[in-house]
Amino acid sequence: MDLQQRINAFVKLGEFINQFQQNKISKNDKIEANDLFFDGFKHQIKLAQEHNGWFTQQNITFTLENWSNVLSNKNINRWIEKYQFNINNPKTVAIIMAGNIPLVGFHDFLSVLISGHNVLVKQSSNDKHLLPFLAKYLEVIEPNFKGKIKFTEEKLENFDAVIATGSDNTARYFEYYFKDKPSIIRKNRNSVAILTGNETNEELEALSHDIFRYYGLGCRNVSKLFVPKDYDFDAFFNAVYKWHPIINESKYANNYDYNKAVYLMSEFDMLENGFLMIKEDESYASPIATLFYEYYDNKTDLEHKLKTDADKIQCIVANNFSTDEIIFGKTQKPQLWEYADNIDTVEFLLKM
Repeated sequence: MDLQQRINAFVKLGEFINQFQQNKISKNDKIEANDLFFDGFKHQIKLAQEHNGWFTQQNITFTLENWSNVLSNKNINRWIEKYQFNINNPKTVAIIMAGNIPLVGFHDFLSVLISGHNVLVKQSSNDKHLLPFLAKYLEVIEPNFKGKIKFTEEKLENFDAVIATGSDNTARYFEYYFKDKPSIIRKNRNSVAILTGNETNEELEALSHDIFRYYGLGCRNVSKLFVPKDYDFDAFFNAVYKWHPIINESKYANNYDYNKAVYLMSEFDMLENGFLMIKEDESYASPIATLFYEYYDNKTDLEHKLKTDADKIQCIVANNFSTDEIIFGKTQKPQLWEYADNIDTVEFLLKM
């Protein structure tokens, strides 16, 4: 199977999942093998929701809509144009996936297969319904993928390299256990936003998506704000109010009530609006329904802090702060060339 065949297969996969939009799930009879897979994937979405209360249909279809947008022929070719694909002896790459948001390990899965290697997937129990079904679709539209994709719930065996994502604690285990294998080990990271007080209402509304999408469970979700001294949070609270229905969702509401009780009993100072609490805190990882903030005095000092803490930060959301920033509202819509932890997965796979 050559590179173009692999590209074509993922483009077809993008067309398949494009049927599952946020505003409408609609069957397109022109999609290859659709009679075999459309109703089945609807059922897998339903099972994913029932298995994991954080995986609402809105969040699942948001993920699918994003992947359908990036899996275009033009986009994939732009992503891979800088690489030399000359794998003559394919390896088996194990991927240990997180389960915090739907299909969170799909980019690693795509990278391994587009590089020409074989993939051995160990999924999180929180996210086990969607990817195997999509992998089966790939095998049907491109039979050469058969034998190149395996899933396991057992101990990983017979692999040549590993990409593992987990907490800081599990990362230490991964680093020890896989010390003799080429590896990418990902730890906890969080995303931050830098505000100046001059943001427009549209920018702050866009920021609200970076905060609340997936209930804030993703590493690309903004969990902390850096704000100037005497920052007035009124404009921020007004802009994010569009997300207030989130408090009607039980899992989120339970976390909100619990964390609010903890803060009140501990007599922490905080601001809240009925569905979000903001608290001054130097940490980056804030609990669900909570956003941390920290004051900064000047750009130079803040740049130094962010550079020092770079291994804790996934995304920096800002407007004209740095060359590495992401604009408001785009953290959950990454392009194929925007790698987690800024580690080029495809380069790792091709040089393995």
